[in-house]
Amino acid sequence: MVDWKHTDKNAPIGVFDSGVGGLTVVREIMRQIPNEKIIYFGDTARVPYGSKSKETVTRFSKQIVRFLNTFQVKTIVVACNTASAYALDELERESDIPIIGVVKPGTRAASEVTRNGRVGVIATEATIGSGIYSQYIAELNRDVTVYGKACPLFVPLVEEGLWVDPVTDEIAKRYLTELIDLNIDTLILGCTHYPLIRSTLARIMGEGVTLVNPAYETAMELRKLLSERGLLGDHAPALGENQYQFYVSDMADKFKNFANSIIKYGILSAKTIHIEEY
Repeated sequence: MVDWKHTDKNAPIGVFDSGVGGLTVVREIMRQIPNEKIIYFGDTARVPYGSKSKETVTRFSKQIVRFLNTFQVKTIVVACNTASAYALDELERESDIPIIGVVKPGTRAASEVTRNGRVGVIATEATIGSGIYSQYIAELNRDVTVYGKACPLFVPLVEEGLWVDPVTDEIAKRYLTELIDLNIDTLILGCTHYPLIRSTLARIMGEGVTLVNPAYETAMELRKLLSERGLLGDHAPALGENQYQFYVSDMADKFKNFANSIIKYGILSAKTIHIEEY
């Protein structure tokens, strides 16, 4: 076990995702825990993870954790639903720092807010196929039924910037009609890209359905974890200090442009690294 008293509370937080979607988690961490430093890695060369095997996603995730640990991070957030579903347990077993994913915080919130016990989850094919949301919610409340729906086209639509667009509306209606017919009252946005089309999803689902954003819930859980362990940053980084650092495995300029459309803190650069070396 790590001796938390000797862990540097002003060390950075590591965050990773298969690409750009995890930036919605970073955005929430910036909002909810503004004193923290963040090292973000987006695996843009090997995206998407949602169509890959558990073994491959776990291998990729371990490489990224080794990279983040070179920064002596105090905790790691797996800001990818697929990696959280496939690799989190193994990463936790092998790590001497706390690692949290985005699935459990979202399931906790959904199980608390549902009124009729009918919860929908939209995510990648891998996340839905893993059954991870059903498993976690069953552990919390056996009276809740989970209905999963894979929505593979949402990710490319988001990455093309079609957040508010007739094409996105049409695809969303096709995907969500099935869940509307099942009379769900809570919908988990089970992919980190999906909060960027939240307004579209909310409009189609209607006012009677509560949308759960795991990015927000994860940031709140992270704040609670750091507070309990005495690891909350106790002062804002000094002016000129590199508070937020972004790394990718490919296409740094495209990543930087997309990131700046999501995060309004001015991402000055994103560095490309050879993740296969870790």
